[in-house]
Amino acid sequence: MEWTDIRLTVAKADADNAEAVATMIAEGGIYIEDYSDIEQQVAEIAHVDLIEQELLDKPRDTVIIHMYLEPGASPVETLALIQARMEAAGIAYTVETEGVEQEDWQNGWRKYYHPMDIGKRLAIVPSWQEYDTDRVKLILDPGLAFGTGGHETTSLCLEALDERVRGGERVLDIGTGSGILAIAALKLGAGSAEGVDIDPVAVRTAGENAALNGVADKLTVLVGDLSDKASGRYDIITANIVANAIISLAPAVPGLMAENAAFIASGIIDSRKDEVIAALEAAGLTVQEVKEKRGWECIICKKTN
Repeated sequence: MEWTDIRLTVAKADADNAEAVATMIAEGGIYIEDYSDIEQQVAEIAHVDLIEQELLDKPRDTVIIHMYLEPGASPVETLALIQARMEAAGIAYTVETEGVEQEDWQNGWRKYYHPMDIGKRLAIVPSWQEYDTDRVKLILDPGLAFGTGGHETTSLCLEALDERVRGGERVLDIGTGSGILAIAALKLGAGSAEGVDIDPVAVRTAGENAALNGVADKLTVLVGDLSDKASGRYDIITANIVANAIISLAPAVPGLMAENAAFIASGIIDSRKDEVIAALEAAGLTVQEVKEKRGWECIICKKTN
């Protein structure tokens, strides 16, 4: 089978945010080439001083992010989505594509995914595995777009939902991707959920995941942006995207929040936390809690009284 290797080259300074964007889009996982500290890496991992000249000659100020698309996926659609999200994040990049022959690539990736307990109530379970648990099981296939629960930005949001969904809530998920957050909210007891995404493929992907979890009748996925598609007021709004996009949409969020609603924003690298908080406060939101995990931030807000 032939997979497509999409290679994004970005400046080292943008690497963390670009990785977050790539993780949200990639279907078959990502691989990162970062040679900025190759000497230190080799010393720590291999404990040797001799490094091949080919590696020493690699550029130190850029990072290459490989994204793998499964056979049958549309590189054209994915490239358009990459362009939209990288522009929204303010990240300059170059892109190359190449076909990759890899026997049973998808099954090879499956060995890296195992059931994960998240928060007090949730368990993320790959669709091909059995997992005996009393937790609420969220069934996912890592072959489907963004959202396996393994990335820090996603797990932080899931933990925040686990703490806040009590039953009957109306939920909005901005940049829904695979629909993981909206589906998790529904399985935790939310009454209904809407997902908004600029990617038309999200409709299919989120629908497939919703069907896996028996909540397809409660999830509506809308293709477009927040200003066009969201309507009314919501009890919980999630946005697991990137810092620039959160800053951009912040002014529209308070008007969509019901009384005592929560806005959960993630996908924020720690170096941009203060900038995002300032933008949220300027938009009329008050920070209630900040969750952190391995350099990623999740900011939970309410409307300022």
